[in-house]
Amino acid sequence: MVRQRLDGGNDGGAVRIGHTVRRQVRPWTPYVHELLRHLERKGFEGAPRVLGIDDEGREILTYIEGETMGSEVVWPWWTRTDESLVQVAEWTRAYHEAVADFVPSPGARWRMGGRWAPGLIIAHNDASPFNAAWHDGRITGFFDWDFAGPVTPGSDVAWMAHGWVPLHARRTAELEGFTNFEERPRRLRLFLDTYGWTGSTDTVIRELQARMSARAARIRRYGAGGEGLYGRLLRSGVADDLDQAVRELEDFPR
Repeated sequence: MVRQRLDGGNDGGAVRIGHTVRRQVRPWTPYVHELLRHLERKGFEGAPRVLGIDDEGREILTYIEGETMGSEVVWPWWTRTDESLVQVAEWTRAYHEAVADFVPSPGARWRMGGRWAPGLIIAHNDASPFNAAWHDGRITGFFDWDFAGPVTPGSDVAWMAHGWVPLHARRTAELEGFTNFEERPRRLRLFLDTYGWTGSTDTVIRELQARMSARAARIRRYGAGGEGLYGRLLRSGVADDLDQAVRELEDFPR
């Protein structure tokens, strides 16, 4: 039986055993499992299934087959194609339809904080190329649902566009292998049209700027002690890159 520690991620600790993934249980895990079980009942295919808890107290999830980024600095070619961008927009739309009637348990605790209320959905919140699987020419799904939490559908659309258009700071995008910056307005429009977005592009950009500013502030607040995930993100300059992206988006064509 295949047994390997999975590469990549800032949090680490995922182990593949056969066709399953085992991960440490966190305070928010039971509520993420509620979400994943809801998606299974709806027949949504782009997320792992919950199989239970093993005898070491780890969650057991199905393994999503496909190529992943792992710890590569330069993103794989498939993260930059129009075909992948269309597939991610389709995944986002299908996900929003599947999750629209999900009501978390009272008192549900999410890693990113916040409480669900009518009009919000529980989004993945980290469905970037880092957490995607690519197999036989398709994005087969997203793993690592630890950051799932309540947002508006529009906020989730903006965050998905951020990861896949991409709308990172230019310096960050270049390091990841994306250099066709003149193509970004077209790619954003392609993503929004495929999703079926009926609002303005400016609304998406403003929501993304607000989310990036909030994330930068969170990294600085929780990373000040230098420990854990947020300490690593702060030391690697993620907060500064988010601030730079916010400034650059002021000049993004609407």
